[in-house]
Amino acid sequence: MQILKKIESNRIQKAISLAFAFLISLSALAQNEIKLTNLQCEMLTNPLGIDVVQPRLSWQLDTGASQVEQMAYHILVASSPEKLTNNEGDLWDSGKVNSDASVNVVYTGKTLDSKDEAYWKVKVWTNKGVSNWSETALWSMGILTYAEWKSTRWIGYNQLFPGDSVSQFAKLSARYVRKPINLKSKVKNAKVYIMGMGLYEFYINGEKIGDQVLAPVPTDYTQNVKYNVFDVTSQLQEGDNVLGTILGNGRFFAMRQEYKPYKIKSFGFPKMALQLDVEYEDGSKETIKTDESWKFTPYGPIRSNNEYDGEVYDARKEIPNWNKVGFDDSDWLNMTWVQEPGGFFEAQMTPNMKIMDAVKPVSISATNRGTYILDMGQNMVGWLQIKVKGNRGDKITMKFAESLQDDGSLYIANLRDARTTDEYILKGDGEEVWEPTFVFHGFRFVELTGFKSKPSLDQFLGKVVYDNMETTGTFECSNETMNQIFKNAFWGISGNYKGMPIDCPQRNERQPWLGDRTTGAYGESFIFDNQTLYAKWLDDIKYSQTLDGGIPDVAPAFWRYYGDGVTWQGAYMKVADMLYTQFGDEKVIKDHYPYMKKWLLYMEANYLKDDLMTKDKYGDWCVPPESLEIIRSSDPTRLTDGELLSSAFYYHLLQIMKKFAKIEGNSDADIPYYDALAERIKKVFNAKYFNRENYSYANNTVTANVLPLAFNMVPDNLQQKVFENMVHQIEVVKEGHISTGVVGTQFLMRTLTNFGRGDLAFKLASNKTYPSWGYMVENGATTIWELWNGNTADPKMNSQNHVMLLGDLMIWYYENMAGIKSNPEKPGFKEIIMKPDFKAGLSYVNASYKSIHGEIKSHWKLNRNKLYWELTVPVNTSAKVYIPTTDASKVNLDGKELNSKVYKTENNYVVLTLESGTYTISAKL
Repeated sequence: MQILKKIESNRIQKAISLAFAFLISLSALAQNEIKLTNLQCEMLTNPLGIDVVQPRLSWQLDTGASQVEQMAYHILVASSPEKLTNNEGDLWDSGKVNSDASVNVVYTGKTLDSKDEAYWKVKVWTNKGVSNWSETALWSMGILTYAEWKSTRWIGYNQLFPGDSVSQFAKLSARYVRKPINLKSKVKNAKVYIMGMGLYEFYINGEKIGDQVLAPVPTDYTQNVKYNVFDVTSQLQEGDNVLGTILGNGRFFAMRQEYKPYKIKSFGFPKMALQLDVEYEDGSKETIKTDESWKFTPYGPIRSNNEYDGEVYDARKEIPNWNKVGFDDSDWLNMTWVQEPGGFFEAQMTPNMKIMDAVKPVSISATNRGTYILDMGQNMVGWLQIKVKGNRGDKITMKFAESLQDDGSLYIANLRDARTTDEYILKGDGEEVWEPTFVFHGFRFVELTGFKSKPSLDQFLGKVVYDNMETTGTFECSNETMNQIFKNAFWGISGNYKGMPIDCPQRNERQPWLGDRTTGAYGESFIFDNQTLYAKWLDDIKYSQTLDGGIPDVAPAFWRYYGDGVTWQGAYMKVADMLYTQFGDEKVIKDHYPYMKKWLLYMEANYLKDDLMTKDKYGDWCVPPESLEIIRSSDPTRLTDGELLSSAFYYHLLQIMKKFAKIEGNSDADIPYYDALAERIKKVFNAKYFNRENYSYANNTVTANVLPLAFNMVPDNLQQKVFENMVHQIEVVKEGHISTGVVGTQFLMRTLTNFGRGDLAFKLASNKTYPSWGYMVENGATTIWELWNGNTADPKMNSQNHVMLLGDLMIWYYENMAGIKSNPEKPGFKEIIMKPDFKAGLSYVNASYKSIHGEIKSHWKLNRNKLYWELTVPVNTSAKVYIPTTDASKVNLDGKELNSKVYKTENNYVVLTLESGTYTISAKL
C-alpha cells in the first residue's frame, strides 16, 4: 500500500514539474514574442491632416529575445478600419518585402486625395520568428490644394477699439468669435481645419478642442501659413451647436508696432479661416466655412496680449456661455472678409506647444514696497496660474524676471523694454483661478502686487510650456557639476522650443537665430525628439531665402537681418546633417539641397575673394571678455579673424554638401566642383593663416586652431603639432579654462577627445571657476547663460536662459562619455558606435537615448582599472563596442570569455560587434 502511495506521489510531483516547466516555457515564449510598437507616419503618431502625398511609415520591434534582426515586412493600408481588420489593403498592399528597413518606409500605394483617411498595420519576419499584425494606426490627408480653400473666406476686423494701441508697446484685445450652426442629423465623422492668426483657441459647445496652447506654430505668414486639424465627432450633436474661437496676437500682430519698421515684421490684425467637414450617418456630407455671418466682440476679458509685455485679463468682462447654444449675440459685430495672409496654406507637420510640466514655488517673501517676491526655485518658461479671492475690481499684478538684485528686488535691466507683466482684475466671486492664454514668460521670480496680506504658496503654480515632444535622453555621471549642467541644459533647451527654436524667452527678442543652433540642435537631439521641429525650421529658412540666394540671420525673418555670414547661415546645412545622422532623414536633404546649393553659390559669387570667404558678421560671438563687466571683448588676442572663421566654415560646409550630393543624386555633377573649390580654399587658407614656426593659426586663439583641426584642414602630418599647441593655449595660457565663443565651442570638446585629451575636455566640463559652465552653476544658474560672465556683465545683452554657449557639450556627454553615437555610414542609429572615454575623469556614467529604432542604454562603472559596463542595443540594430585594451583575455561578455567571432583588435581597442540585446561587459584596463 505504501509503495502504491509512493508511486502516486511521484506521479503527482512529476505532473506538477511538467506543468511548471510548461508555464515557464509559455512565459519565455511570451517574453520572446516579436511585438511591433510606436507606429508613426512622418514621425507623428496617428497624425490628422498631413499634406505629404507619399508619407513615410515607421515602427519599432520589441522582444525579450537577443540578436533579433528584421528580415522582411508587410504593410497593409486600407480606407476603413473594417477593411483593414479583414486584411484588405485597398489603398496599399506592399506584399512581403525582403528588407530590414523599419524607419521611413515610403508609402507607394494609391494616390490619396484631400481629406482621405488611411488605416494601416504592419507585420515583420525576423531571424527569430514572425510577428503578429501590429495594432491599427492611421493618418488622414489635409487640404492639399489652394482651390479647396478658395470658397473659405478669411475673416477678421481691421480696426482698433477703445484700449487698443498701435505703438511701440502694442495693445490689442483678443477677438471672441462665434458661429451658431445646425446639424440636420446624427454625426458619423467630423473634422475641423483651422488657421487662426496669430494664435487661437477653438471651442465647440463650450468645450475647448485639443490640449495645445499658443497654436499654431509661428511662420512668416507672407510665405506659409499652418493649419491644424482636429477630429470633433464627439463634440458635435444633432441640432444646434456653436463654434467659438478666441483670436490672440502672437507674432502676427507684432509685439512692437510702428517701431523700427525697417527691422520688425508685422502682418496685420488677427484673422482666421476654418472648414468644418461633417459626414452624417445617412452618408450625406456638409461643409461649414468661415464667412461674414460669423460674429465677434473685442470687449471680452482678454484686454491685451503681447508676448513681450504680458496679458491683461479683466474678469469683470467675462462673457458667460458665449461659446454655447442659446447665447444672445445680437449686439456683437459681424466679421468682415479680409485679405489672406499671403503665404501658402500648409499642414502643420510638427506638434503644437503644450503645458508639459508644473513647478511649485519654493518661497514667498515680503518687500519694503508692500509687494511680495515669489521664487519658483527654477528658471522656467511658461506662465503662472493664480488662485485669488477679493473684491470686484481688485487688481493683481505679476511682474516676471529671472533673478534678483542685491536688495531683493527684481533684476529687470536685462529685459530691455519688455514689460513682462500680467494683470488680473477680479470679478469678486469667491475663489478665482486664472492663467494667461496667449503669452509666455521666462522667469524664476515674480513680483506680486495687489495682495492685501501675504499669500500662501499653494495659491500659485508655474505652468511649463514648450513643444509637445518626448524627452528621449537621460544622463547621470559621477560628477555633480556635470549633472547640474545637464539639468540646466534640459531646462534651457526645452524652454526655448516655441514652434521654432528661439534664443531666449524673456527679453524683447525671442528670435530664432540660426547661429544659436548650428551645432546645438545636434546635442539637443539626444535629449528631445526634436526631429519634426527642426524639419519645420529648415522650411522656415528655405522660405526666408532671397531670390538671389541670401539667407537671414533669423528665420522666420521676423527681424529683417540678412547679414550674409557663414557661421550663422551654415545652420541650414548643419541642422539637415543632424536630421540625417540622428534620424536617418534623407528627405530633408533632397528637399533642401537646391536651396543650400543656391546659397553656397551666392556666397561664392559675392564674398569669395582670392579663394577666401571674406564676409563675417558676428565673429566668435561671446568669447570670455577681458573684464567681467563687459559683454563683448575688444582684446585682439581673444578675437578670431572673421575671414578665418568664414573660410574654415565654408570649407566644412562644402564637405557636408558632398555627402548631400550623393544622397540627392547630384554626385557626378556637383562633387567635383565642391572638391575643387574646397581644395583651393584649403591651400590659400593655410598659406595665409598657418604659422609653421609655432604650429598655430592666425593669432593662436583656441578657436583659430580648433576649426582647422576639426575640419581636417591642417597640412598632413602636422595635426598633432597644432593640437599640442592648442592644448598649451588651454592648459597654460588660459589656465585650464574655456576661451572660445559660440563658434569655437561647437567643436572644442569632441576635438579634444578625438585627439586623445578627453581628460582636458572633462576638466573644461567640470570646472567651477570662471569661465565655465560650472561657474554658472556655482553662481545659482538653473539654465544656461548667454554670457560666460552672465552674473556680472552689462545687462544690455545678458539673458540668463540662452543655449548657444553649450556648443558641442551635450554631444560630448552622449557620444564621448556615454558612448552613444550613430555611425554616420548607417544613420539613425542603425549601427551604434559605443566608445566612451573611460579615462577622461568620470568613474561612472548612466545614460539612455530613445532612438528611432528603440532605446539605447549605456551604464558603466570604473573602479581603478576594473570596468563594469551594462549596455542595451535595440532590436534591428547593431553596435560596435570599444574596450580600451588589446588583450581580449581580460574582457568578459556576459560572464564568459570572448568568442573570437564577436571581436577584433583595432588601434589599441578590443572591438565587439553586438546585435540587439542587453549585455554585461567586464574588463581589466
